[in-house]
Amino acid sequence: MGLDIVVAFFILGAMAQLLRAELTIPDGFYQSLVILLLLAIGLKGGIALSEHLNMTLLIQGAAIMVMGVLLPLLAVPILSKLGGLTKVTAATIAAHYGSVSVATYAVGVAFLESRSIPYEPYFPLFVALLEVPAIAVGLWLAQRGTAAGSSDRAKLVREVLLNQGMVLLMGGLFIGWWAGERTEKIMPLFGGLFHGVLALFLLAMGQKAAQRWRELGSDASFLASFGIAMPLVGALLGTAFALPLGLSAGGTILLAVLGASASYIAVPAAFSVAMPKADLGPAITASLGVTFPFNVLVGIPLYSALILTMVQN
Repeated sequence: MGLDIVVAFFILGAMAQLLRAELTIPDGFYQSLVILLLLAIGLKGGIALSEHLNMTLLIQGAAIMVMGVLLPLLAVPILSKLGGLTKVTAATIAAHYGSVSVATYAVGVAFLESRSIPYEPYFPLFVALLEVPAIAVGLWLAQRGTAAGSSDRAKLVREVLLNQGMVLLMGGLFIGWWAGERTEKIMPLFGGLFHGVLALFLLAMGQKAAQRWRELGSDASFLASFGIAMPLVGALLGTAFALPLGLSAGGTILLAVLGASASYIAVPAAFSVAMPKADLGPAITASLGVTFPFNVLVGIPLYSALILTMVQN
């Protein structure tokens, strides 16, 4: 399988950063790309949701949330026993790897669409469902034995449910579900330009990932190994959940991609509210500097090839 064209923009951004080239992407432009991507994903999922909302989808959604609980529980023993990390650091990293990366999901969607591989169009709902359980489990693991005030819990709930990513993704889902075919007039922006917006977003992400490579620190070897091994575990778990749920080959690939991805936006925002003294550096560095590039460059093509081979046989 050849290199996907949008991934080439990620490589360009990373190389520009490593070579210290004069390439500057304004923060305002980057935020605009994030908003467009989240709304585009949400709208597409909402349109599909209006056509596919049934008991089967509800069962699938419940199973996806169970998967979101299992992922951080699988990650914690690896981080604490093999990595020798403290309870709080292990729980923090585990929460990042139990949650999802919308950017990785977007690359997975672009990969499938470029190869005309069909998938369940309501998948953005699963993206949203996977955000919350991992954060809740990670905080529970980190805060066992400590007391949290009601005001702290209120701030946490607000941050988890009303962060930018959740608001735009769920808002797009609701608008798409409510509007249905009436979304056609805005889809030239949110549909036709999706791959171009994703390419520019990956250009910026390439720079950010390369910046993080210098911040791995003394635990570099372990974090790098974990940042590659945990996505493989997550992809296997996603595949194991997808098969009994009756998902298509494309849907199985996307659930493997979601299981393999790691958050670097929603989880840090939630933990900064709930545990302001927690060191988020190792988690963000591993998820953004190691796991995101691995999934974009190697993981998604690998999961796709293995799953398609398995399904065809």
